[in-house]
Amino acid sequence: MHLPTVYSRRLNSRFAVPEDVWVYWHCAGYEDVSRVRNLSVGGIYVETSALRQPGTSASLDFLVREGQIRIEAIVRHTVLKSGIGLRFVTVPKADWPNLAALLIRLRDSSE
Repeated sequence: MHLPTVYSRRLNSRFAVPEDVWVYWHCAGYEDVSRVRNLSVGGIYVETSALRQPGTSASLDFLVREGQIRIEAIVRHTVLKSGIGLRFVTVPKADWPNLAALLIRLRDSSE
């Protein structure tokens, strides 16, 4: 039996996130702490009812056991009464090891 190939526009695999991953974020004068729903090396989706316009800049500070992870991002899309998707723009070099450790933990917990 031959199964069709499924293609995705997404460049990086996203991982579903357990309930212990939260992020403090601020965007266009709004600040909040939100639960992370999924995450990849290139982006994040957070739960929030505060929607922002696509293209708006945002700053993220992860609240995780891996240590400090600060990221500059832009809003890619919003889902009414659900959340926002953000694409990472800048990750400080010093924070990459912690982001990698977080992604490894999420990958291992999803297997």
